[in-house]
Amino acid sequence: MARRAKQIGSVNVLERSLVAVTIVLVIVGMIAVGSASGPQSVANGSSIWSFMMRDVLYVLVGLGGFMLACRMPTRSLARLAAPAMVVSLGLLAVVELMGTSTMGGQRWLSFSSFSFQPSELFKLTACLYLAVTIARVERSSRHWMDILKWSAPVALGAGLIFLEPDMGTASVVLLVSFGMLILAGMPRTSIRFLSLLGLGALGVFAIAAPYRRQRLLSFLHPGADPNGAGYQVLQAKIGLGAGKWTGLGFGNSREKWGLLPNAHTDFIFAIIGEEFGLIGSILVLGIFFWLITLGIQTARRAPDRESQLLASGITLWLALETIINVASVVGWWPVTGIPLPFLSYGGTSLIINLLALGLLVNVARRATTAPRETPASVTTARAPLRPRYASATSTAQRRGATAHTPLVRERRRKP
Repeated sequence: MARRAKQIGSVNVLERSLVAVTIVLVIVGMIAVGSASGPQSVANGSSIWSFMMRDVLYVLVGLGGFMLACRMPTRSLARLAAPAMVVSLGLLAVVELMGTSTMGGQRWLSFSSFSFQPSELFKLTACLYLAVTIARVERSSRHWMDILKWSAPVALGAGLIFLEPDMGTASVVLLVSFGMLILAGMPRTSIRFLSLLGLGALGVFAIAAPYRRQRLLSFLHPGADPNGAGYQVLQAKIGLGAGKWTGLGFGNSREKWGLLPNAHTDFIFAIIGEEFGLIGSILVLGIFFWLITLGIQTARRAPDRESQLLASGITLWLALETIINVASVVGWWPVTGIPLPFLSYGGTSLIINLLALGLLVNVARRATTAPRETPASVTTARAPLRPRYASATSTAQRRGATAHTPLVRERRRKP
C-alpha cells in the first residue's frame, strides 16, 4: 500500500511540475515580449506596451484552452483526431486560395484585426492524428505499411505548408511525424530509406528557390553579405556578445531599436541574451530542458498507447522548435522562421503551444488516477518508447495482440 501511494504521489508531482513549468514559461514570455516589442510599438504609433497587452490577451485565451485540454476525456481526444485533421487540411487549403501574404509568405487567414496561422494548428493536429492512428493500426493489422497509408493526410498537410511557402514549419511537421513512426517501431530499413529520401527532397527544395539558397549560403558565410542575407545573424551575435555574463539590464537592449529585425518574434532569444546575459540565457534554456524532461517522463508513464505517442510527439515538437530557433539565432542553423515556443510573439503559436501543454498535463493526470500495474502486466500492457519487433507471424497471433504490442516487421502473405 505504501508503494502504491509513493507511485501515485510521484505522478502527482509530475502533473504539478508540468503546470509549474507552463506558468514559468508564460511569465518569462510576457516579460521578454514586453521588453523586446517596445520600439516596434512606438514605430507603429501605438503605446509602448501594445504588443505586450495583445500577448496577455493571447495568454488568457491560451490558458482557457489549456484548462479545457487538461480535463478532456480520452474518448473525446480519440474522436477528435480525424475531424481535427479534416478541419486543419481545409484551413490550409483556404490559405492557398485566399490567405494573407506577409514577408513573402501566404500563411495567414485574416478576419478584421485578427489573424490566424493554420500551419501552427496543423502541428498539434498531426501529433494527435498520428497517435490515434498508430495505436488503432497496432490493435488490428500491426503492419507498418498500414500506418504509412493512414499517415497520408499528414504528408498532404506538410505539402500544403511547403507551398505557402514555409519550409521551416513543414520540416518540423515531417520530422515530428517521422520521429513518432520511429517510436512506433518502424523497420530500420524503412527508417534509412525514408531518411535518405527526406534529406534529398529537403536539399533539392532548399536550393530550388533563390531566396532559400541565399539563406543557406548566408548561414555558412554570414560575413559575405553583412548588409543583406547575413545581417540578422550578425546583429543577433552582436547582441548576444554585448550581454556578456549578466546582460545590459531589463529594457536596455540596443539591438531592438531597429538594428535587429523581428526582435520580438523569431530573434527574441538574442534580446534575452543581450539584456540578461549568458546567465539569463542558460536559465531560459534550463526551463526548456525542464519542460522536455517532464514531457519524456509523461510519455513513459502514459496509461495507454495513444497517450504515450501523443506525449512523445508533443515533446519532440517543442524540443525541435526550441533547438532550431536557438541554433538559428547563434548562427548554427539557417534562419527558417521557427518561433521560440512560448517566448516569441505570436498569438496562434502561443495558444496552440498552451493547448499542447494542456494535453501533456491531461496524460499525466490520467496516469495519476490509473490503477497500479502488477510487475507481470507491465511488460505486456505498456510498450517502451522504442519497442522491439515481435516475432509472431500468424494472423491469429496478430489479431490477438494487445493494444500496446509494437509493430511487426513482416510482409503480408498473398492469398
